[in-house]
Amino acid sequence: MNIGPLLVFVAAVLWGIDGVLRRTLYDLPPTTIVFYEHLIGLVLISPFLLKAWKKEVLTKKEWGVIFLVALLSGVLGTLFFTSALLAVSFIPFSVVFLIQKLQPVFTVATAAVVLKERVSMKYVLLAGIALIAGYFVTFPGGVVNLSDGGGHLMAAGLALLAAISWGSSTAFSRSLLLKHDNTFVTGLRFLITVPIALVFVGALGAAPSLTAVTLSQLGVLALIAVSTGMLALWIYYRGLRSTPASTATIVELAFPLTAIAIDYFLYGTALTGGQYLAAVVLLASMYAVARLPLVSAPQT
Repeated sequence: MNIGPLLVFVAAVLWGIDGVLRRTLYDLPPTTIVFYEHLIGLVLISPFLLKAWKKEVLTKKEWGVIFLVALLSGVLGTLFFTSALLAVSFIPFSVVFLIQKLQPVFTVATAAVVLKERVSMKYVLLAGIALIAGYFVTFPGGVVNLSDGGGHLMAAGLALLAAISWGSSTAFSRSLLLKHDNTFVTGLRFLITVPIALVFVGALGAAPSLTAVTLSQLGVLALIAVSTGMLALWIYYRGLRSTPASTATIVELAFPLTAIAIDYFLYGTALTGGQYLAAVVLLASMYAVARLPLVSAPQT
């Protein structure tokens, strides 16, 4: 039995919990949050990275790919996502988590070009059902809220940018994981993300905040690194090695479903009957996609 989709699902659930931790860091610039969570993650994974590096060799092209993954997924995707949360003052997570409904569009497009993955009509149908159901999970009755002065739309725009960044990096990440160990790829992504994030900190004028982080905030950042950050990414990459990008991106829809559950159980945000129905349809389509036959890896 291929457990790849299950591991991707576990990682997505962990990412759904991430918003609970991240909301306590509201007074830090998003770039500072991105920098510290990757720096702490790098420190933790360094011993394993050094061990794995002894057995791995990257080509110049692969170094370019891992840099692109670090830029898109490590910095830009996380930055846009965190900014989206801050833009709406951490209102119910479902507004921001629409990124998981739009991300498959960019993942599948990139996978078709980079990995030459063939997408069956059955996948297209299931993906379409999942995306439609996801929309109605996010927006009750299909109506977008415009009564908050544009906050929701601003968050949606930032979330769309996060979807483009994360969606395209899924295919690039899998191209590396077809040939390299997931611990090695995870470690390299953190290693390269740290200096890129530091450049963004300086460019966006957030450098003074680096020394203003409190001990409690560092504790939260460390918790993010060992749970929803580095650990979740390691689990995700392990699952992605045996899961086509087009399948992984649908299974990742567990991300917004987890956020909706958090809204209800922690913050008392109840869903409408239509949202619950859409959530059931979404879960069923994710399960069906995870059971589709694997697409053969491209020959190189």
